[in-house]
Amino acid sequence: MSEIKVIRIYDHEQPEGYRILVDRLWPRGMSKVRAHLDEWDKQIGPTNELRKWFNHEDDKYPEFKSKYIAQLKANPVTAAFVKDVKEKLAKGNVLFLYGAKNKKHNQAVVLKEFVDSQLN
Repeated sequence: MSEIKVIRIYDHEQPEGYRILVDRLWPRGMSKVRAHLDEWDKQIGPTNELRKWFNHEDDKYPEFKSKYIAQLKANPVTAAFVKDVKEKLAKGNVLFLYGAKNKKHNQAVVLKEFVDSQLN
C-alpha cells in the first residue's frame, strides 16, 4: 500500500517515491540537482507571514497547525494538490520534502495529516 512520507530534504537516507518539495522557500544550500525533485509546490506551503510568526518554535506549533490548516482549506490550489497526490499514490509512495530542522513540528507534518484526512 502506498503512503505519504514526510522526509527532510537534507537527510542522507531518501526513500523511493514521487518527490514533492512542499516548502515555499528553496532549502538553503541544496542544489536543484541534489534535490532530485519531481515537483515543487510553493503555493501549498504556509504564507510567509505565518511561517515567520511560527519561527519553528515548539510552543507555537498547536496554533501554527490550526492556522495552517485554515490556510489550506482556503487555498485555491489545495484541491488540485490533493487530487495530484491521490493520483501519484496509485503508482507508489509520495514524499513530502521539507527543509526545517525540527522533524516533529513543521508544515510538512501538518500537510500530510491534512491530505491523509482528505483522502479517507
